[in-house]
Amino acid sequence: MQRSKQQALMFLLGALLVGGVLGFSADRVMSKKPQRMSARMRMYDDIGIAPEQRMKMDSVLDETNCKTQDLMRPVRPALDSVRAEGSKALLSLMTEPQRVAYFAREARFKAQMDSIEKARAAHRRCGGKGSGMGGSGPTREPGGSFFR
Repeated sequence: MQRSKQQALMFLLGALLVGGVLGFSADRVMSKKPQRMSARMRMYDDIGIAPEQRMKMDSVLDETNCKTQDLMRPVRPALDSVRAEGSKALLSLMTEPQRVAYFAREARFKAQMDSIEKARAAHRRCGGKGSGMGGSGPTREPGGSFFR
């Protein structure tokens, strides 16, 4: 008798857990929360750019970003080298717990930047590999354009 009560309790707890997970997932899928507006769209809204102007400005900004990426591509290895030297010097000044915290922070930042770069690559209108987000550590996008 005791065993059947335990089985019934475990079944109810399992059903509660599955129901909670499904409810949470359904809420995430069904919620109509607006997506975060891009910096470019915020700028357009802030200064009152009309829809016809936005299309033309998008073309100009996309072309500018592509040209910036092309110009930065040959310089990227030198920049990465300078950053690596700086990181090495900083790490030599840190204690072991500080280095552990630093590497954890860098990993979080790299994951975030990789996610952003993946989303940008899906919408990129110029050829080439992209902004060089790969490599040994987190890097910022060449040109650092606010208008992405």
